[in-house]
Amino acid sequence: MTNVIKRKIALSTANFVLLFTLGVIILLPFVFMIVGALTPPREIFAQGLSLRLPAEVSLSNFQALWTNRGGIYWQFFANSLFVTAVSTGLVLVFTSMVGYGLAQYRFRGRNFLVMLLLCTMMVPGTILLLPLFRMMTAFNLMDTYAGVILPTMVPAFAIFFFRQFCVGLPNDFAESARIDGAGEARIFLQIYVPMMAPAFGAMGILTAMGVWNDFLWPLVVLRTTTMLTIAPGLMTSITPYQNSFDILFAGSVMSVVPIVIIFLFNQRAFIDGLTVGGVKG
Repeated sequence: MTNVIKRKIALSTANFVLLFTLGVIILLPFVFMIVGALTPPREIFAQGLSLRLPAEVSLSNFQALWTNRGGIYWQFFANSLFVTAVSTGLVLVFTSMVGYGLAQYRFRGRNFLVMLLLCTMMVPGTILLLPLFRMMTAFNLMDTYAGVILPTMVPAFAIFFFRQFCVGLPNDFAESARIDGAGEARIFLQIYVPMMAPAFGAMGILTAMGVWNDFLWPLVVLRTTTMLTIAPGLMTSITPYQNSFDILFAGSVMSVVPIVIIFLFNQRAFIDGLTVGGVKG
């Protein structure tokens, strides 16, 4: 019995050390980012970055962020909020319906569609950049928010996530509702959507994070500076003529705030959606 207890203690200690080490490695870039945002510009260029706070902690970088270049970073944030809100809403609406249909309806070719869905998830997104670019050019959607939003409106991962969640939902409610004369749209909206609330919460956060942090695709589609979202917009601080790392660090810190707020207000649904959906067969 003593050996069993010692083995459990050793295993728990090893797990703690491993998780603590991984946590430190993950947090280090954020620590550098926060320190850089609180460091005056002259010290950033003179001494470089370190994990220690500067002797003179300053908020001047944040002030410069919002006043630099006529306050264009306000525009970047507003653009990101708009694109993120619209993209997240469309993703949740369409992928939840497709995932529900693949899970609850029996039809010929359903398993083939699920396998095809899994195959598309294995394709790296960068491979699709050229075909998507040509499509947006052919449809005259370059330099528009529609060109940014439409290609990512129905991601395969979100469909598969909702499908896995809906597989475990009981079908008895739908059968009873059909006997009472309810239509399929009413069954989905009034019966199954409330049961899918944890899945909506988890996928909402994951989608919002992905859209908000997306750098490459908005950079490809958008050409007008005032239309850029926050990720490519912050990179305009680094040019061949001037590198404003103080503004870049301050903007990076501020860009994390909306996602943190969304998670804090929706963390229960996020955790429930991942844990409940992860055990569905």
